[in-house]
Amino acid sequence: MPPPEAPGWQVPAVGWLLDHCPSDYRMYAVWRRHPIALAWVTTHHLDGQLGAMRTAYRGLRVDLGDHVEPEGIAASLAALEAEGARLLAARRAAGLLLEAMEGHAFVPRL
Repeated sequence: MPPPEAPGWQVPAVGWLLDHCPSDYRMYAVWRRHPIALAWVTTHHLDGQLGAMRTAYRGLRVDLGDHVEPEGIAASLAALEAEGARLLAARRAAGLLLEAMEGHAFVPRL
């Protein structure tokens, strides 16, 4: 992703944000015309996915313990944990893009 001060940096940002939303979002021209709105809705979408992932992780053993063998439960929990980490990183990145689109300046730290 180009830095926010680079010309045209919002074009790849919009593509990245759309990659983290349902594919049907690409049908709406409003997201390309108003990237800040897309960044805002993407953060909410990712928050919803994180909430669903956490709920699934908490309930998997109880809800499926009688139907899935222990190895399957462990593998499912590991997959949910990995997906949760991916979603958390995407949520943080989308939040940073939203902040950049709102005009926040980022100062490198040593």
